[in-house]
Amino acid sequence: MDTIWLSGAEWLAVLRVGLGLWWLESWRHKDRKGWFERGTGIAWAADVAAKHRWNAVRSGFDTVVKPRPRTMAYVVVYAELALGLGLVAGFLTPIALVAGLLLNVLYFTLMIHDWAEQGQNAMMALISAVALFAMAWQTWSLDSALGWFG
Repeated sequence: MDTIWLSGAEWLAVLRVGLGLWWLESWRHKDRKGWFERGTGIAWAADVAAKHRWNAVRSGFDTVVKPRPRTMAYVVVYAELALGLGLVAGFLTPIALVAGLLLNVLYFTLMIHDWAEQGQNAMMALISAVALFAMAWQTWSLDSALGWFG
């Protein structure tokens, strides 16, 4: 593979780190006090889910998220932080990529009516898939330094 400036593996590491920074920005801009104390994030998602065109999304949200809004707020916020840190550092990278892909698919499905959210989540999911199948943890990662994941 011919590339300019960096090797192919280094460009994949740049892509991985960039995705990690995207997750960190998603975490950074959240009003954590609102999410944790007032339940704003989960309340917003509940409103979106209640109006969703697919019954599976409505009933799934009502079964999994609605009964435990505080816990789910912590899960969402700290999952984004963990994904960001893991991808930037290249620590447990394949696990972070799969988890991020799943989270983006969930976000994409919930926000099926919001074109901006769809675009962001589709692109993040695509980057996760490319980084996963190209094994983007081979360069500039703790996983590589520790000899993990081949």
